[in-house]
Amino acid sequence: MNNIAGLIGIARKAGYVVIGGENLSTYTKKLYLLLLDLGAGNSLKREVNFAASKRNIPVLVVEGLGKIVGIDSCRAIGIKNKSFSEQIEKMLKGE
Repeated sequence: MNNIAGLIGIARKAGYVVIGGENLSTYTKKLYLLLLDLGAGNSLKREVNFAASKRNIPVLVVEGLGKIVGIDSCRAIGIKNKSFSEQIEKMLKGE
């Protein structure tokens, strides 16, 4: 989990992360990966899954996403960079 936190931190500093469900719903450019917190509410899960299916984006669930991002109330983020999203996806799937 430490490697994922570091990778997300670097992506955030580089400006490749969209933070929050509301920001994700209004973001119109290409996203490559959506991360959802394990403790996210049902309405946010529905919203993120709908956006993902509409845009054909993978959704992965992460425990403690808010702490990883540094915002405790954060329950969803989107990754705007393809290489970062691929690396995060590989780490979460254990490849």
